[in-house]
Amino acid sequence: MFMIVRMRALLPASIAAVCAAVLAVPVSAPHSASASAGTQVPDLPGSTQSLPLNPLSATRSLSTVQGLPERDAKPFSLVGVVWSDPAAELRGTVQVRTRATGSTVWSGWQRVETHNHEHAADPGTAERDSGAVRGSTAPLWVGDSDGVEVRVQPEAGARAAAPAPLPGGLRLELVDPGDEPAGGGPAADAGGTAGSRAGDARAMSLTAESAASSAVNSELAPLGATVIPALGKKGSEAEAQALSGGVARPYVGPRPRIITRKGWGADEKLRERDFGYTKTVKAAFVHHSASGNGYTCAQAPSVLRSIYRYHVKSSGWRDIGYNFAVDKCGNIYEGRAGGVAKPVMGAHTLGFNTNSMGVAVLGTFTDSPPPAAAVNAVARLTAWKLGLFGANPAGKTSLVSGGGNLYKKGSKVTLNVISGHRDGFATECPGGRLYKKLGSARHSSARYQGR
Repeated sequence: MFMIVRMRALLPASIAAVCAAVLAVPVSAPHSASASAGTQVPDLPGSTQSLPLNPLSATRSLSTVQGLPERDAKPFSLVGVVWSDPAAELRGTVQVRTRATGSTVWSGWQRVETHNHEHAADPGTAERDSGAVRGSTAPLWVGDSDGVEVRVQPEAGARAAAPAPLPGGLRLELVDPGDEPAGGGPAADAGGTAGSRAGDARAMSLTAESAASSAVNSELAPLGATVIPALGKKGSEAEAQALSGGVARPYVGPRPRIITRKGWGADEKLRERDFGYTKTVKAAFVHHSASGNGYTCAQAPSVLRSIYRYHVKSSGWRDIGYNFAVDKCGNIYEGRAGGVAKPVMGAHTLGFNTNSMGVAVLGTFTDSPPPAAAVNAVARLTAWKLGLFGANPAGKTSLVSGGGNLYKKGSKVTLNVISGHRDGFATECPGGRLYKKLGSARHSSARYQGR
């Protein structure tokens, strides 16, 4: 059962006490308001340019090639294409080329993965039926750019002369993640344990929204921490027992280091205010972001901020779709807000978002092999998070389909506890090369749990 709740309705007394303490601290004013000292609190970085696509031929038809000719733009680093009806499929190819900022150098044409329907909230949920959701391609990271050209080519229909129509309302989204927030980033927090909650200076810079996002992790790290520190196996088992109300959890992997939403610079004003929860976590679906491999690990927070903005502002979701993200260096990031140890409802695997979690490895692994560090991070993360809920990473589980995928709504489906996205939907995700590594990830995850 899916629940959308306000923070205070869900949190235990210990977290509520922390929230109360935060409210007693001078918290930053909203972006549009002035602080009591008269200083303006700046907006967090990031912006989106949304440009309508037009037919590129004299025949103005949805079945002709659409796009934009070569043009200048304000700086951006990530691109994607959206359309009006989330139920409509984009049957065709999307290609873009971009110009590096401040230069005359243009990239070659790059293909954007269309990935229709497969990453989305379940049918019949408030998030899916909000009226704000749009159809969307995967986002593509292109690096710092200020010029763009795009073309959307419909695939041939039953006859070569009758191409399939493109969906209506096609728009090009150009996302700028902005510079790293001042004082932010995981390097600003040496493991997340220094200083007391009352004396942590970072709490002084929290907005009401970021304080709420941080408070749901308060059992694991100080309020306002940019990193949730790693914890050994015995400590993780004790923590899991406390979180489960005294139920022994002997098979819990050591908690890995997790970079919080504050650590990667999430603007908490973008997402919906409330958090959504399901009952438990029985399975983990592994994805690739399909955003390309042309990023450095230092740029991973920028990639994540861009995907977050694309999911919310461009695609109309309530928050970023994934529960966690992993970069090519094996760093683990908190995704959708609500608490990394809690059963947060994501929008990652259409029809199977209930009682599951979604982990996206940043990159495209259709033809490129995933780095060993990323696969190991998936194993470490799932060993801990699945262990909190008593799930065996090497085992099987049963989920009920919410519809819209390979299975009829209400069907009970047996899946691997660690599954690839393609196990629940007709998709290439998480890419053939990453999918082949999931057996190794299951084995390693179970071993981390002590099985």
